[in-house]
Amino acid sequence: MYNHFKLISLSHHNASLEIRERLALNEDSAKSLMLRLKDFFEITDVLVVSTCNRTEVYYSAGSDLNDEIIKLLLLEKGISSFEKYLPYFEKFDSGDLAARHLFEVATGLHSQVMGDMQIPNQIKHAYQWSADLNMAGPFLHRLLHTIFFANKRVAQETFFRDGAASVSYAAVELLESLMPHPKILIAGLGEIGTDVVRNLSERDGIEVTLLNRTRQKSEELSTELGFGVADFADLEQEIAKADIIVSSIFMDKPLFTKEMMVRLRGMSFKYFIDLSVPRSVSPEVEEIPGVMLYTMDSIRSRADQALEKRMNAIPHVREIIDEALREFNDWSKEMVVSPTIQKLKGALEQIRKEELMRFNKSLTELEMEKVDRITASMMQKILKLPVLQLKAACKRGEAETLIDVLNDLFNLEKEKENH
Repeated sequence: MYNHFKLISLSHHNASLEIRERLALNEDSAKSLMLRLKDFFEITDVLVVSTCNRTEVYYSAGSDLNDEIIKLLLLEKGISSFEKYLPYFEKFDSGDLAARHLFEVATGLHSQVMGDMQIPNQIKHAYQWSADLNMAGPFLHRLLHTIFFANKRVAQETFFRDGAASVSYAAVELLESLMPHPKILIAGLGEIGTDVVRNLSERDGIEVTLLNRTRQKSEELSTELGFGVADFADLEQEIAKADIIVSSIFMDKPLFTKEMMVRLRGMSFKYFIDLSVPRSVSPEVEEIPGVMLYTMDSIRSRADQALEKRMNAIPHVREIIDEALREFNDWSKEMVVSPTIQKLKGALEQIRKEELMRFNKSLTELEMEKVDRITASMMQKILKLPVLQLKAACKRGEAETLIDVLNDLFNLEKEKENH
């Protein structure tokens, strides 16, 4: 089963944002693709992961179906030019490499923001989709739970998840520290502003209003995330209502000025977080009592410090992944001998029951119970050594020889037919 695990991957490493957006899958389209895969191919343990940075399909199959699955994904998105899009995909036909890749993705080693804290939840959502469609077998269940446990160790034992390693994460971390339950105005929905908004969508107890020169972008994000929307013409009114203003508006000169703050007399305490280059908030606003300004330089400094800590933690993270993969690999190898163990148990149990039946009439009910317990205990002890030897042979890569010997000794294939 382990060697049957495979993967196709499209990510920010090989594909532009435009390409990634075109091939992104929401829950409905991911489930639709999984059902098509189930109908068209003999595959099991399907996991479809789709985020803003990647779209990946993991699966188990006896043959390499990577090209066929890429074609099916493209068709699902209404794209027929297979040759044009094929270079954007990485293909893994080795179980070892596919499993390691999933570990590294799930821990955030392949994220644009190193140690991305969103990715574990995104993997959990993908796993739930597989479980909903009964497309997660014992192999995928064990693999995902091993990954979740490794992720827990990464969070507890390393600095890989500490701090905010991107400007947008650092901005959100800062505004969370400023006051509880703030009213936040996001002015400007470019790449950084949008990232801030998406990060805020995971926080509770805040009130967010989106304001952009093009209202359509605000309305699209509002529909997706449930935040409020304001017209750009109402900028000063929205400033008056907000506790924190996050600006990523790109202009030749500051939009938020001391004069504007003077016009808003009687306003409450305000925090400005300026994520624009050139600056969109004039430094002079801090001359107004009750106004504080955080600039891109201070935000970037926080992010750089966090990123350095995360980079230093990478060797420890890889050690945790290596250890988890070894454990999973041992389990996966033991899965190969599990059917033989079950057949051996079945054969011995059948012998035991047949012998008990021979003495059923000559023994009292109490005597029969004692004999049943004694013979069951004997059978467990007889089984113990062959099972241990089988598992040890798995780790040495010699299981097939021992399986053949047990099949011949106990005629297990015939026993299976008889059952």
